Amino acid sequence: MPVRPGRATGRTRPAAPPFPPPVRDLRGLAGGGPRTLGFAAGDLVVVSGLPGSGKSTLLDRVARTGRGTVVLDSQEARERWERRLPRLPYALLRPLVRLSHYAALHRALRSGASLVLHDCGTQRWVRHWIAAEARARGAGMHLLLLDVHPALALAGQRTRGRAVSRYAFRRHRATLGRLLRGALAGDLPRGCASVVLLDRPAADALRRLDFPAPAPPRPRAAGERAPRTPDGGG
Repeated sequence: MPVRPGRATGRTRPAAPPFPPPVRDLRGLAGGGPRTLGFAAGDLVVVSGLPGSGKSTLLDRVARTGRGTVVLDSQEARERWERRLPRLPYALLRPLVRLSHYAALHRALRSGASLVLHDCGTQRWVRHWIAAEARARGAGMHLLLLDVHPALALAGQRTRGRAVSRYAFRRHRATLGRLLRGALAGDLPRGCASVVLLDRPAADALRRLDFPAPAPPRPRAAGERAPRTPDGGG
């Protein structure tokens, strides 16, 4: 059943079911929503939203609390290149930033570690790549969408002293709009296991993304034989 969009009315919603549905709408919750979102070890979480909506701030606050979790923020790659080549316009730096970011993403995906990724959402092939890697490792890809009013996102760009062009901002708005409409209709992006919708209060309330480690193997009793491996060995 599709999830209805949230409204910032201040009214408390009914308690969430014990097993979260494929789409969790945390917008408009009194108190801002949960402090922790849990995923399985090895899962891949993609954080998307408008430029200036607070994706990097969210990553800095919540994702680094989990040991063994890789956090990739394309903004950090941009800042590294701007420090190396401060006089070069970003239009010329962009290919280097993207190459560095995607190379780091490739290494992270091959590591098998849980991953939290800042993604603008406009490059659909990136989500397809991540979804394919999630299937290959038997994990899930999850999408966190920051639904922030464009005026707030533009204010966030001014605060950080870095604004995208009007054309780029329109592209981001169109992409985010398609993702939001699809999620609310129950039409998830290909290969996506779940979508979480966050407004600014819900994002501010969130404190942790949890990827619990798998349980250790059960100790064998005395005399118990080890299970056979796929090649028939002991």
